[in-house]
Amino acid sequence: MMSGSCRLGLWYVHVHWCGDTIHRVRFAREGIPGSVPEPVRQYCAGRPVDLTALNAVALHDDGTYSRIYQEVRKVPYGQTSSYGEIALRAGTGPRVVGQAMARNPAPLVIPCHRIVAARGIGGFSPSVEIKEMLLVLEQKGLRKILLSKKI
Repeated sequence: MMSGSCRLGLWYVHVHWCGDTIHRVRFAREGIPGSVPEPVRQYCAGRPVDLTALNAVALHDDGTYSRIYQEVRKVPYGQTSSYGEIALRAGTGPRVVGQAMARNPAPLVIPCHRIVAARGIGGFSPSVEIKEMLLVLEQKGLRKILLSKKI
């Protein structure tokens, strides 16, 4: 297993991984030595990267959280979905989706920042400012994609 971090604004993204499988992602104020997968590095640098090529351990069981995480991965880059919408698609309730998002072991790869409350942004650990930053980063990336297609 490898570990490392890269910058994301004022934060660091710590990644524990092996090959194309992400075991854990965390946000912290201090970095740790080591590398991270190149797609994660590119994403954190603000480039519009599809992280669905990376695998996450949490996607591979028969439990409710795994179903929720699989639905969350279907939310496209630069877009959002509500806890209720994910709950309907996963066959559970919005509170369970919120619990799954709070326990998500691989944020970014399982993009829980794209899941918002019906009236507001919702929560994010360790800070909602990270969720806000990720949503803005993806909106900018989406605009880059759209502009490049017009040229």
